[in-house]
Amino acid sequence: MDHTSRAATAAPPPSGTGASPGPRGLMLTLATLGFALNFWAWALLSPLGPRFQEILDLSSFEQSLLVAVPVIVGSVGRIPVGALTDRYGGRVMFPLVSAATIVPVLYLGLAGHTTFAGLLIGGFFLGIGGTAFAVGVPFVNSWFPPERRGLAVGVFGAGMGGTAISALTTVNLVKEYGTAAPFVITAVALAVYAVVAYLVLRDVPGRTVSSGSLLSRLAVTARLAATWQASGLYALAFGGYVAFSVYLPVYLRTAYGLEPADAANRMAGFVLLAVLMRPLGGWFSDRFGPVRVLAVALGVVAAGAVVQSFTPDLMPLGTIAFLAMAAALGVGSGAVFALVALITPPERVGSVTGVVGAAGGLGGFVPPLVMGAVYGATGSYAIGLVLLAVVSAAALAFTLTKVRAEISGHGA
Repeated sequence: MDHTSRAATAAPPPSGTGASPGPRGLMLTLATLGFALNFWAWALLSPLGPRFQEILDLSSFEQSLLVAVPVIVGSVGRIPVGALTDRYGGRVMFPLVSAATIVPVLYLGLAGHTTFAGLLIGGFFLGIGGTAFAVGVPFVNSWFPPERRGLAVGVFGAGMGGTAISALTTVNLVKEYGTAAPFVITAVALAVYAVVAYLVLRDVPGRTVSSGSLLSRLAVTARLAATWQASGLYALAFGGYVAFSVYLPVYLRTAYGLEPADAANRMAGFVLLAVLMRPLGGWFSDRFGPVRVLAVALGVVAAGAVVQSFTPDLMPLGTIAFLAMAAALGVGSGAVFALVALITPPERVGSVTGVVGAAGGLGGFVPPLVMGAVYGATGSYAIGLVLLAVVSAAALAFTLTKVRAEISGHGA
């Protein structure tokens, strides 16, 4: 039995997958746009980390905490938001999350950026934008048949490129027009999207609605083996992407002495490559199976981390190592949600996505703190990168054993 047939056997399509390609394409486009805009907002503090460190005289740990707080809040918030999406659908949740994110964005731009405490408070609520991921995955998943979900969810996942928008524009806008500029522009974009999403987005006809209370639905989700297997893998794949996207400017400036704008631009290149590779990760998984794709991706991450632990010259070896890891993390992130679509009941996709997405975000929260602490103690980032290589190798072994057995148990 080929992989496409196995996917269809593992998860019967919801009634709405008979929808015509036109509405599917429109819904996927709007969901991806909403994800990108909310991630743009979610990542606003990262490019400005070095600037705030100088202005407010922050320690390395304080700077790391500043960029990590939105990550952890956005990650944990995905758990209830994913479950709520199972119940109320993306038609309600996308405009709601986008509108709510406007408040901390404006607060940070107009008042909260003048003190460390204000930045932490604003960053905490900025995490709302990071929960949009848990809205989009079940929404997109419901619009597409099983054999196309890997690619569709991968395309949606490319919306994580919103962090690249932030990296490319934030520092330059602050230099030209002042600190408030990128925040106000982002708030306006979110407001426009919230209105458009409210007017245009529609849930798939015949959508399977999850019943029961929020707590009971989360309890059922917690008992699924697929939830925790995918969570562990996503904590590494997407968590690694998030960690590099928020901490790479600091790393490049400290380890290689780059200027803030140059470091932000290089981080944007890392992000863009990861974003472009994520749909390919879903597409490869549809064709070859997520286990094979994840195995290759995790092997590349482990090798790249080992190389970079020696802090080689940035050109060419350091750049090659980072770009290889970016591509692998993007592919791996796409493959994880191809796995989720393959072995998760349709009415649980939002809840599972919430937990898995939370794990991914939390995976991005820990490394910046570890890197900051390690560098403060040793003056080197080598230990942190060696840890990444070890964890990647362990995840590779886990994928080839436990995850492969779980897929086989679903008849795939």
